[in-house]
Amino acid sequence: MKALIIAMALTLFNANAFAKHTKGNNIFDELDPRSPDIEKTLQEMDKDYELETGKSPFMEVDFLEQLSPSCYRNSCKIWADVDKSAQRLYLYIDGSLAYTWKTSTGKAGYTTPDFDRHPNGRIYDRYTSTKYPDGDYNGLGNMPYAVFISGGYAIHGTTRGNWSRLGKPASHGCIRLHPDNGQIFNVLVRRNGISKVWITVN
Repeated sequence: MKALIIAMALTLFNANAFAKHTKGNNIFDELDPRSPDIEKTLQEMDKDYELETGKSPFMEVDFLEQLSPSCYRNSCKIWADVDKSAQRLYLYIDGSLAYTWKTSTGKAGYTTPDFDRHPNGRIYDRYTSTKYPDGDYNGLGNMPYAVFISGGYAIHGTTRGNWSRLGKPASHGCIRLHPDNGQIFNVLVRRNGISKVWITVN
């Protein structure tokens, strides 16, 4: 009987320790964009997203958008300029600075690469990781408002447990934002289309 009580206590302790460890986590906080299996992981996430939301994880690009001349940085309708040294995202709309937001880019060993490109079209409004189920944000799961740049690298909202880290490197390579700011950027990308959005990270 004593052994059973000890075993139950250890099980409860381990469960509580795991919950404490994962509380506020975001799938991108555990995802390593450099992983050789990243594309397989992303495809699994795409399936989950489609099942959960009923929407495609990719933005449609219409024929006229494909024919329109490409923009670059400040000539685009939307330009997200991420300064890793300042840990800020400067968001320009129609060439004028509209927002300045704190970010968290990759911490030591997980440095966020430089980018200078359109987003790649993969975009999530909401997502719940089944592996890291804690940290839901307002019913949007633990990975709200992700706009992918390339591969597993994305600009995305982060959950409450990470808000205090915004303004300093803390991620596994993605660019974290407060989810309210992530929503603004996500909506602007959806509204304007990927060919009118540019992302610079340096």
